[in-house]
Amino acid sequence: MRYAYYTLLFVVVLTVSVMGFRGLRSTQPPIEVFPDMDRQARYKPQAESKFFADGRTDRPTPAGTVPRGRSETGAADETYLRADDARFQGKAADGAFVRGFPVEVNHALINRGRDRYQIYCAPCHGALGDGQGITKRYGMVATPTFHDDRIRQMPEGEIFNTITHGKNTMMPYGDKLTPDERWAVISYVRALQRAQHASINDVPLEHRGELK
Repeated sequence: MRYAYYTLLFVVVLTVSVMGFRGLRSTQPPIEVFPDMDRQARYKPQAESKFFADGRTDRPTPAGTVPRGRSETGAADETYLRADDARFQGKAADGAFVRGFPVEVNHALINRGRDRYQIYCAPCHGALGDGQGITKRYGMVATPTFHDDRIRQMPEGEIFNTITHGKNTMMPYGDKLTPDERWAVISYVRALQRAQHASINDVPLEHRGELK
């Protein structure tokens, strides 16, 4: 019989804990068995702190911090980190997509672009940029080829914008590739395009004898 009382008590406690005292009000905070870190100790802005020697919770800006953004007037200011629209947005001052590269194109940049391309782009666009990536075997048939005249003539800034924000079924990669890495990928794409449309005249005279 004793176990029957224990069982009844357990059922009552379980029912109350699940359903609660509906309709009742209380000025006391509810009992949280598992708070799940919903409320954590934290400092409020401009409050006092006994942890820091100066007694402030707000910490001063570390030395050497670079400002990011624009001046208060909205005009581009070269002292700000991202005031270069061409480099960080792929656009000129008038809003048009830029042609060419706002960063130095060298072997290091192209090699970095190849590395990032193989990770993020090749699965859909293919190793040659012809749209014959592995995803085509699984039903993705709308991947364009980079060797189409439309894309070959497309401004580099527009490609940068597509990588940053995505387009159609292509997801954005602005959160995965830094701005300079996006330019590196574009430089490698241009190299792929040049390789597919090159002629003997593109090979320096001293290296033509090496061709087979």
